[in-house]
Amino acid sequence: MVKHQQDHARCWVEIDLAALERNLHKIRAALPSHIRYVAVVKADAYGHGLAQTATRLMQCGADMFAVANVSEAATLREMGSGWPILVLSSVLPQEDDDLFAVNLIPTLSTLAEVERFNLKAKDRRKVLEVHLKIDTGMGRLGVWHEDVQPILNALQSANHLKLDGVFTHFSCAPTDPDFTELQRKRFLDTLKIIENQFDLSECLIHADNSASLKSFNRSSPFNAVRVGLLQFGAAPYPDSLFAEVKTEPVLSFHGRVSLVKTIPAGNPISYGRLTTIARSTTLAVLSAGYADGIPMPFTNRAEVLIQGNRCPVLGRVTMDQLIVDVTDLEKSPESGDIATFIGTQDEGQISISEFSRWGKSIPWECFCSISKRVTRVYKTFRE
Repeated sequence: MVKHQQDHARCWVEIDLAALERNLHKIRAALPSHIRYVAVVKADAYGHGLAQTATRLMQCGADMFAVANVSEAATLREMGSGWPILVLSSVLPQEDDDLFAVNLIPTLSTLAEVERFNLKAKDRRKVLEVHLKIDTGMGRLGVWHEDVQPILNALQSANHLKLDGVFTHFSCAPTDPDFTELQRKRFLDTLKIIENQFDLSECLIHADNSASLKSFNRSSPFNAVRVGLLQFGAAPYPDSLFAEVKTEPVLSFHGRVSLVKTIPAGNPISYGRLTTIARSTTLAVLSAGYADGIPMPFTNRAEVLIQGNRCPVLGRVTMDQLIVDVTDLEKSPESGDIATFIGTQDEGQISISEFSRWGKSIPWECFCSISKRVTRVYKTFRE
């Protein structure tokens, strides 16, 4: 089945679910045993496919899931009822009923949300578990850390809500360690205030993700970590707890050579005449473009693997096609040959970090930008 899908695709991604499972086990091994693994699978699991990846994560030991919105959570709930699901974004009023129908945990940021959710739960004679988000400097969701007392008072009086977790989000963990430590201090100081009214030993306390994780110990209040792109094989940051964890790329991205031709020196390539070739050049036209997830900034700066060798992109990236220079290959490629945008081919390799750098972007965006018309091929076997 996998081979058939590849043979009939103009461009496709391969998603190695066995590698995903191995990554989870490696990350788990780097964590103390009491730390809960919150698998972040928002945005269709960063473009890897929610159904397939979440199912494998359920099978191999994720404790909890986090998604962006109620719609994603409802899809995830169809796969299994035994895992808590945290909705990281604000819940819209028209989505309130789904919190109860699908058994979800909303994020609290405001007094209005406390009142709204409590009333909804009271009407149903239920108790709704919630996570309180603390804004320690991100400036997005969450109650500002200095203004937490009124919401704590309201939450304490809300008989139909149960504080199940407290968390924050670090805005620039990879790039500004000093500000991240300030955010961490603000969060820890806020936890001391919350402890005056709530038993935090019964709550999940999470602030760290793949980029920011430093350390855990028994005296620390933290008992959970949110793991997103790291479980899909992104390289860990050098100063994180996961620095020595060698995760494997889960996704590779491929296309095909659709046509090979030779153009004489002095001629322009592609739209806008941005590139004029200085020599007689053999070109390969590839069957993927920006509608498939090839970033426009690839124009005249990126490389693609063909026959295991790096071939430079020439001219503007177009909607459905990409042109590369194959003049220097020992053997001219043929129509149908494989071109690799992310992944390995023979001895060559292009990482998602390199791909996103050429695209003037970040790995998160590049994964999410691989469009639905790109065939997904799932490799399911355990080695």
